[in-house]
Amino acid sequence: MTQPELRRTLGVGDAVVVGLGAMVGAGVFAALGPAAEAAGPGLLVGLGIAAVVAYCNATASARLAARYPASGGTYVYGRERLGEFWGYLAGWAFVVGKTASCAAMALTVGAYAWPGQAHAVAAGAVVALTAVTYGGVQKSAWLARVIVAVVLAVLATVVAVCLGSGAAEAGRLDVDLSGGAGGVLRAAGLLFFAFAGYARVATLGEEVRDPARTIPRAVRLALGITLCVYAAVAVAALSVLGAGGLAGATAPLADAVRAAGVPELAPVVRVGAAVAALGSLLALVLGVSRTMLAMARDRHLPGALAAVHPRFRVPHRAELVVGAVVAVLAATVDVRGAIGFSSFGVLVYYAVANASAWTLSSSPLARMGPLVGGLGCVVLAFALPVGAVVAGSAVLGVGVAVYGARKWLSRG
Repeated sequence: MTQPELRRTLGVGDAVVVGLGAMVGAGVFAALGPAAEAAGPGLLVGLGIAAVVAYCNATASARLAARYPASGGTYVYGRERLGEFWGYLAGWAFVVGKTASCAAMALTVGAYAWPGQAHAVAAGAVVALTAVTYGGVQKSAWLARVIVAVVLAVLATVVAVCLGSGAAEAGRLDVDLSGGAGGVLRAAGLLFFAFAGYARVATLGEEVRDPARTIPRAVRLALGITLCVYAAVAVAALSVLGAGGLAGATAPLADAVRAAGVPELAPVVRVGAAVAALGSLLALVLGVSRTMLAMARDRHLPGALAAVHPRFRVPHRAELVVGAVVAVLAATVDVRGAIGFSSFGVLVYYAVANASAWTLSSSPLARMGPLVGGLGCVVLAFALPVGAVVAGSAVLGVGVAVYGARKWLSRG
């Protein structure tokens, strides 16, 4: 019996929305606080560094996606350009890192929607969105459009209120690197977690129409819009809270509108934050399940996960497994720890993407972007909190051991 194939239904607009849904919720509502704690008044410098690395990675991913428009993203690129092991390492890093991202986003939903029951709400959100993704990628894209529209409207309101208030002070935006380069780089690594959704559409390569044209355009558009949004929101929040207030805030943007003298907007911001995190969670579930599909096809994960639903044309078993694992994590883990661990895995993933893009051309100019992006990924990965580096390295080590054991057994 022939295995059903994924259906190409996503155009440029759909792809951009999927990318925005993955990025806009993550950083603005979850990563700004930990990043401010790490960098202090150097937060905006950290944001700039994260943006440069993200741009280099986005360009590399776009070039590779146009060449290899298949589900799996860098898992496929690493396999095709560098060899089976490097593809596997990228896929493993993505699956474990982005599974942690899913938990972080689910917990962000809970923290904003019902702080007293954050873990229970997080687990419920995972179950609900897994049901949506099971119904087909087009339904997921439609829901992402609604989420992105709501979130951008809320963020625009926050920016206008903060910058237009008497509480805003330009002096709070002064850059001070007295905290050291290490703190700034740590903040950049945490903020990279927020940008990393730009290539989500690349992992949906088999569900995009005219992928050679659509994927590069969508990646660049989504990243450009997100950069503008992040810069505006970071400046607005810093102008009223300062780096210290932002670092200590559990709900930074809600605290920002209170500090701006409009406390009645705080519940609206909380709703917007919960909706934004839902958008990120939706895009993450789509990305992780498609990478699992690609790895299962190559038997790096159980072959049963390669099944595609004959009616909905989605990797339904992979989606159910992702949903179940994330629901358990969301009920038990801490959101800040999940962000650091996720950032390490994702930075390793994009280091492989840049190494893959390096092989596409021998031109020194064409190789400059992958070189900067790859080095940036390595530096930011090891600038993360020690606990995140140790945990991430250990999980990657487990993945390498499993790969080696499979190779050894296959020779026996």
